[in-house]
Amino acid sequence: MELRTDLAVEARELAGDEVGGIEYRSRRENGMDISRLRVKTHAASVKLHKEQGTYITVDVPAMTDNILATDGRIETVGREIRRLLPVNGLALVCGLGNIDITPDALGPKSVSRVLATRHITGELARSTGLDSLRPVAALSTGVTGQTGIETFEYIESIVKKLRPSVVIVIDALASRRLNRLGCTVQISDTGISPGSGVQNHRKKISRDTVGVPVIAVGVPTVVDALTLVCDALHVDDPKTFEELKNVLTPQNRSMVVTPKEIDLLIDRASRFISLCINFALQENVDMDVLERLI
Repeated sequence: MELRTDLAVEARELAGDEVGGIEYRSRRENGMDISRLRVKTHAASVKLHKEQGTYITVDVPAMTDNILATDGRIETVGREIRRLLPVNGLALVCGLGNIDITPDALGPKSVSRVLATRHITGELARSTGLDSLRPVAALSTGVTGQTGIETFEYIESIVKKLRPSVVIVIDALASRRLNRLGCTVQISDTGISPGSGVQNHRKKISRDTVGVPVIAVGVPTVVDALTLVCDALHVDDPKTFEELKNVLTPQNRSMVVTPKEIDLLIDRASRFISLCINFALQENVDMDVLERLI
């Protein structure tokens, strides 16, 4: 019996507190709970169904509330992203997902607000006072059903051409609980499997597959219907689980639940994520200047 979640903190909850081979710390800053989970061993990775590496989870106020650029929460999350980045070099930021399906549009909407600076060089950079900007390239990959190209193939080819020092991927995630939708940011250095939130797994994008560090940033926007019901009813009996599965996954078609205000959630979550990433990448630029630039 397996309840689906993309969040490492929830995987830890499901596995129990006595899982060995992990390191867990938490703190509170700017009104947010921040946890850092490091999966250190292969055994822990198997138990949690998470790759070895670092997972940072930030519980934020509901993203349907407006968050201003001057809000310290943006800088706090931005610094958590920055800690996982190499100090120098080109950063390639990729928005994953289908912009025409609202719960899956976080990636493309976020990347549209990321400050692309790779082309600002030489005299143009000096004359505009932007010579301190870190080079950044940004793209929205679309989905295979739209492009005929696997997301991994797309990113791999761009990495081979541009040779960035890091890839940042943004994607929508699945949680096991409704109260985490639009209220959680997960940052990890383990890469990502596109489509995992809706059980449409594609080839993993990670350091091992593309050859450079891959930092994944995501916000949960959906809950698997079977997971939601089992969690709400505290189902722990495999027989009951199978009975519910037969009802909630007719013809093996899984269903997901998303908030009715998902349009607002995606709009404001994408703005929040883009500002956090811009702050993380452009260390020498003030937050108010970054907002004006985008």
